[in-house]
Amino acid sequence: MVDWQSIDTVMLDMDGTLLDLHFDNYFWTQHLPQRYAEIHGQPFADVRSRLEQQIAAEQGQLKWYCLEYWSETLNLDIRALKVEIQHKIQIRPHVEEFLNRLRVAGKQAILVTNAHPQSMSLKFELTDLDQWLDLVISSHEFKYPKEAQEFWHSLAERVPFNAERTLFVDDTLRVLDSARDYGIGHLLAIHQPDSYIERRVKGYPAIQHFSEIMPPVA
Repeated sequence: MVDWQSIDTVMLDMDGTLLDLHFDNYFWTQHLPQRYAEIHGQPFADVRSRLEQQIAAEQGQLKWYCLEYWSETLNLDIRALKVEIQHKIQIRPHVEEFLNRLRVAGKQAILVTNAHPQSMSLKFELTDLDQWLDLVISSHEFKYPKEAQEFWHSLAERVPFNAERTLFVDDTLRVLDSARDYGIGHLLAIHQPDSYIERRVKGYPAIQHFSEIMPPVA
């Protein structure tokens, strides 16, 4: 599935790729509505329905990923609410071994995420995931999400790379579409980013776990 001799750089998404997306899904669909309802004294069902509509309206935009935006919009400390369920933050199976193999194989490993820096800092504190990476890039640095071509052009200015010799792994298909349109040569999806929700990807090569594509050990 992966021709490692043709790859110099590996770009990896965070949530749903290296980390289990269950934390984020649970937070936005269950924990946030519940705490908002408690804090503001409103019915949970009404709050959840309203929040779903608000959040869906921003999908694919940088604001959708911005904790500061949602903290201001909802008048809540979103990062503090995430800390309340931080025990749900989990590294996906075989990720640490995969990242170690990349290092041994001499591949450049770059985290390329739409996650807000506040969210990244919390997850790095709990997982030490950043220690395995050569570079960490948040789309908030460029003011464009990965869905936008402007992101990829800004990334190329920030970190020169050979697009044809780059592998990009992401669980979001619209992001993979954007990477494809930019010219990233090797694209890979994740079948089941949330361990609690079954999903099978169509349209892109996909893996369940990184054990399926481990770089060879010399």
